[in-house]
Amino acid sequence: MGLTVETETASNVRTRFVETNGRTLAYRELGEGAPLILCLRFRGVLDSWDPAFLDALARSFRVITFDYSGMGQSTGKPSYQGEIMARDVIELADALGIDSFAIGGWSLGGIAAQVVTATVPERITHAVLIGTTPPGPVEHGSEPVFLERALKPFNDLDDETVLFFEPESASSREAAAASNARISARTTDHSTPIPPDIFLTLLKERQESDIFPDRGGYRDFLATCGIPILVIAGDHEIVFPTPNWFALNRVWKSLHLLVLPQMGHGPQHQAPELVADLIASFLRNRSRSDVA
Repeated sequence: MGLTVETETASNVRTRFVETNGRTLAYRELGEGAPLILCLRFRGVLDSWDPAFLDALARSFRVITFDYSGMGQSTGKPSYQGEIMARDVIELADALGIDSFAIGGWSLGGIAAQVVTATVPERITHAVLIGTTPPGPVEHGSEPVFLERALKPFNDLDDETVLFFEPESASSREAAAASNARISARTTDHSTPIPPDIFLTLLKERQESDIFPDRGGYRDFLATCGIPILVIAGDHEIVFPTPNWFALNRVWKSLHLLVLPQMGHGPQHQAPELVADLIASFLRNRSRSDVA
């Protein structure tokens, strides 16, 4: 009788490590194909991604997730500055021998993804931004309920429903419970949660007049770079309000903006297959020549 080989999925894929520039970066990868590197949200670690979303993406891509320096299972000095998070991405890609890749980011990770795109544009095929904000001043700020929930030492299902879903929608509340159950299904090789003293300190360090300071001329660069940019947002985005993107529709020449109804800050967790399919189609069907 032969041995049964467990199918590798986002719920059981092992954590790997690379040494780069004096620190260890923890990462996981799943699937085959063109590489897609995903950057995490505030307080996020490797276990924070919905496995259903990663599994759906892995049918089309080599999906790589990671812990930022000094967070989760990675070592080094932690920071939520966009430029420092972007350096993690670039040095991880270098360590893995990846020259050209698509970059994706959720929430704070979307800021990192935009900085990566502007820093090494010759290496970026596409940028996928989920529930995030453009660089520089914005008209609409976060709803107060975001910090009320996000800064609690521990977030339960009710907090997650408010933070990442649309609590006024019954179907969204059901999706929150289902996503929570999928994330909780991982039983081994967990990534370490970020302690409150760390994420509170990091949040304080980045208190500036702009949520995403445009230190590198990112806004102007992304407007004309020609790299296909996909923004996916819920219609009730409490962290980075979706209307902040509307003014850029015809300014950023390669911007594709998709607003999903009855969804909040984590549309890829509420509708993992849909969002993964949208991303896969975008990466297959849009290139620099299409948006030049």
